[in-house]
Amino acid sequence: MVQQTQGSAFKISGMDCVDEVATLRSAVGPVVGGSDHLAFDVLNGRMVVTAAQGMLVTDDAVIAAVAQTGMRAEVWRATPDPSRRDRTKHVRIVLTAVSGGLTAAAFLVHVMLAGGVGAALGSEGLGGMREVPWPARLVYGAAVVTGGWFVAPRGWYALRRMRPDMNLLMTIAVAGAMLIGEWLEAATVAFLFSLSLTLEAWSVGRARRAIEALLKLAPSIARAITAEGERDVSAEQVAVGSRFVVRPGERIALDGRVTAGISHVNQAPITGESAPVEKGPGAAVFAGTINGDGAIEVESTKAATDTTLAHIIRLVGDAQARRAPSEQWVERFARVYTPAVMALAIIVALVPPALLGWSWNASVYAALALLVIGCPCALVISTPVTIVAALAAAARQGVLVKGGEHMEAPAQLTVVALDKTGTLTRGQPVVVDVRPLNGHSEEELLARAAALESRSDHPLARAVLDCARERGVPSLRIDDFRIVPGKGAIGLVEGREYWLGSHRYLEERGQETPAVHEELERMSAAGRSVVVIGNEDHVCGMLATADELRPEAAGAVAALKRAGVRHVVMLTGDNRATAEIIGRRAGVDEVQAELLPADKVAAVERLVAQWGTVAMVGDGVNDAPAMARASLGIAMGAAGTDAAIETADIALMSDDLSRLPWLVAHARRALRVIRQNIAIALGVKIVFVVLTFSGHASLWGAIAADMGVSLLVIGNALRLLRSQRDTSGSEQSGDGAATQYVSR
Repeated sequence: MVQQTQGSAFKISGMDCVDEVATLRSAVGPVVGGSDHLAFDVLNGRMVVTAAQGMLVTDDAVIAAVAQTGMRAEVWRATPDPSRRDRTKHVRIVLTAVSGGLTAAAFLVHVMLAGGVGAALGSEGLGGMREVPWPARLVYGAAVVTGGWFVAPRGWYALRRMRPDMNLLMTIAVAGAMLIGEWLEAATVAFLFSLSLTLEAWSVGRARRAIEALLKLAPSIARAITAEGERDVSAEQVAVGSRFVVRPGERIALDGRVTAGISHVNQAPITGESAPVEKGPGAAVFAGTINGDGAIEVESTKAATDTTLAHIIRLVGDAQARRAPSEQWVERFARVYTPAVMALAIIVALVPPALLGWSWNASVYAALALLVIGCPCALVISTPVTIVAALAAAARQGVLVKGGEHMEAPAQLTVVALDKTGTLTRGQPVVVDVRPLNGHSEEELLARAAALESRSDHPLARAVLDCARERGVPSLRIDDFRIVPGKGAIGLVEGREYWLGSHRYLEERGQETPAVHEELERMSAAGRSVVVIGNEDHVCGMLATADELRPEAAGAVAALKRAGVRHVVMLTGDNRATAEIIGRRAGVDEVQAELLPADKVAAVERLVAQWGTVAMVGDGVNDAPAMARASLGIAMGAAGTDAAIETADIALMSDDLSRLPWLVAHARRALRVIRQNIAIALGVKIVFVVLTFSGHASLWGAIAADMGVSLLVIGNALRLLRSQRDTSGSEQSGDGAATQYVSR
């Protein structure tokens, strides 16, 4: 059955370079209504097509359009069929080896028929070769054909479309070398360029395998508990709510909640935490994490396709198609650069013989060398490989970056805005003081507060409910419950209306007395958050809660400043006195307190206007509006929280603030690698241009240099996979727990 393409994905064999992406855009774009309807993931060789509105495009039409470019497309399969290996890769390896062997054989034949190496390499001008015997020409020709098997069709396509690319440059260079009698040079260039593409595909495959390692984290088999006992079943067959057993040392197959047993679980693959976390009944566990020395029973809470790990894998895969600013700049540069090289080569071939007295052979040879060294592949491949290596390294550390565009942003940060509750603090406040007034008892005050907080999931509400439960306070019925956004709540408790809220809400109601005000100020000055409870007649009392600063918070803020962040500000809805105390302990530069959600958005807007690039760090849900307004939204402790993962640009999977300065240092290192790669690629080309004009460049030397540069920039990019930086910015080997478990 012919499928209509309305969001189809295709596996593209032979797409290993951004230059090939440009070719596909020009070929497939017109078929689907424009190149804007195409998205590419070079590392996974995937192309996603979303046909323009009103267009009915079949998969066969897309596959046929891709075939015109010399590449091959097939419908993407989420789970690859092992029997359908990428034949293009294996054929390319074989043809490259054959081309190298034929080049060597042709040179031996040439030497024997010419009467020695000296006679075979006799030159006319720049590398010009004397008459080549026809048997050697045949073998040289076979070497050229096998070496250019995948290159020439793409070059021909580029010529027909009048969109010069590296394949066209190489095809012209090889054909030109044969026309002027440089058969050895032609065969050598064809072989070396084919070898370069093969090695490039292999190197890109290393970054691809780093991403694929995520796919292997969650086992495909779970030990389900059934009426007949324990039975191994496919993880996809385990329904939500079913129970399964995880033995010591095994990986957990699905997200779930522990129902029996106690163990320590290494969560490094998901959260980046290096120390195992104790898990007992009621604790959440994630697919892909490693059970310790105890057997546990787990109740599945998510299907295999909807686990936290599955979300991460999908987002990391999608992230590769979202290009960073550096990638976009390189692609725009290459579109101008390649035609410019073609034009310069024509000038070099025609002008020197006419004006400088060069021989035509020498001039054409120099132009061909210029075409070879002008190949933009090293330039265009360096940036995407760097970005993907940086994305993979971040994922290993429990930092999920949702796209190359967000990978560079932390390197530019001037301001970091931090939410207080759950970000700088643990987010688990406890009631530390119960202060009844106007004839109410502690039990009555707690009972009414618990009734009003029973409909809320706010951390302060949980603190009140926990306190009431611990003291054995009976539950009261509540009716006509209403939320007062950002201020408090109102409801009928046993038929009488009570309200609960902040100091500001008390002031708005006009029920504050001097004595109540003085008591509130005293409690707030001690760094406590105060909840006021009252009715229509008077204030019934106050509950004081306290939230502890995270142990790593002050160190993380100091590390951010060492990393070059100029201003760290705390944004909170809490009262100013409490916020000021927490801010001083954390070491932030500025505290903005008593903010409603809309106030946080306005505060972020002011920071962006004043400072430029601003990151907002919050829980990914309550702070979503402010995160969306910031230059970069970062969610804290997103593991297991789908909304947080989906909301933020970057998700810190664990509740570890030290990942934040690590992220800034990592992004800056990635940006340095990108700049190094661009400088290396362009620098070597400039050197060879000078050598070409001075008469010292050769075709084989140019292609060897281009191949070397391609491998050099790829190797430089892959260093991001092998090392990491701690929060102080010092270099460490990449053998931390997260790295170990991802790479196994």
